[in-house]
Amino acid sequence: MKISTRGQYGLEALVYLALNTSSGPVSIKNIAQYCGMSEAYILQIFLVLRRAGIISSMRGAQGGYMLSRDSAEITVKEVLETLEGPLALVECVAVGCEETCIRYEMCCTRLLWEKISERLALLAGSITIADLVDHFQKIDAMQNPDYCI
Repeated sequence: MKISTRGQYGLEALVYLALNTSSGPVSIKNIAQYCGMSEAYILQIFLVLRRAGIISSMRGAQGGYMLSRDSAEITVKEVLETLEGPLALVECVAVGCEETCIRYEMCCTRLLWEKISERLALLAGSITIADLVDHFQKIDAMQNPDYCI
């Protein structure tokens, strides 16, 4: 499995929303500038995230997008599975594959792919958007120290 720009930018955009949650809804223009992506591409990603209930939108002059839940309740796994599909390294370990793969029962490497995919899912399920925000804030503080006395 390779995470596409859809998954990468989706996570970045959610971190940006979480960082700006106190300001109210965030405009697509600001999100696109932060992510370095076109507004059209961010809108495509947000359509999927909104349908999944991860974000919500508000219309009007002061409208924009915001997280539907607290950032500590949204996992990387939920976001990636919403945008990318199952977190399986190879297609044959995805749910329902046993019916389509003729070598499923005899595959000598299936156990390996299943174990790695399980660990990936556990890890992605243990990391939240809030964790990514905390990490970003630590990096930002190190790169932009506050020298006020």
